Amino acid sequence: MKRWLTTAVCLLFLLSLATGAPASEKARTFMAGIDAYGQGDWPAAIEAFEHLAEEGVDSGPLCYNLGNAYLKNGDLGHALLWYERALKRTPDDPDLRFNYDYALTLTKDEQGEQTSPLLRILFFWKYELSPETICWIALALNAVLWISLAVLVIRKKHLLRPSIVLIAAATLLFSATAVFNYFEAARFRYAVILPAQISVRSGFTDSATQLFVLHAGTKVRVERQPEDYLLIQYTEDKIGWVKRSDAGII
Repeated sequence: MKRWLTTAVCLLFLLSLATGAPASEKARTFMAGIDAYGQGDWPAAIEAFEHLAEEGVDSGPLCYNLGNAYLKNGDLGHALLWYERALKRTPDDPDLRFNYDYALTLTKDEQGEQTSPLLRILFFWKYELSPETICWIALALNAVLWISLAVLVIRKKHLLRPSIVLIAAATLLFSATAVFNYFEAARFRYAVILPAQISVRSGFTDSATQLFVLHAGTKVRVERQPEDYLLIQYTEDKIGWVKRSDAGII
């Protein structure tokens, strides 16, 4: 990551923190992670960034830096896990997209669930904007739409202008997308395989039948979450159990 980009990320991160002594400690920890990253001490950078994540800091730049540090440290599984988490928060970051796409080229398994390119084109805003951004846009469009309709009523205009029709259409699209994102997040959970290679089995024990093998960085859908195991779905016909420690929930 270029020096100017690192500085910008630092500033964005620091501005996102609350004021006070705890925030100062978090800022120092983050700067220590950045310094370690700059010196090529990937384990130290990971330790600093992971500490912040465990403290409850929820930040796209933090997830992005963790992904970078893990990738530099040769841990593809954790790198893609943190890139995926960063994408949920800042999906429109071009540097994040570039690094994420590069990391995907290092994986051994094909993507289990692939979104149709046509859907990505037709509903581009869903894939290019974060759920939070879509929600705020939907709220803003709703406000503009109702204010516009109120103005028409006050002026006793009975003919809808083309601009209002367009606003109404955009409001419907973004509102529907926001609702879909909400139910999708509530219903589906995804995870990333962390070790270099794991066996997906038919049951909870190591002696259960091996159904198939997955490798680091593969994204799967989580169907069930008992205490120590996850029931995952890789493709429509490939479902099985893995240890919870072998997959990171996004």
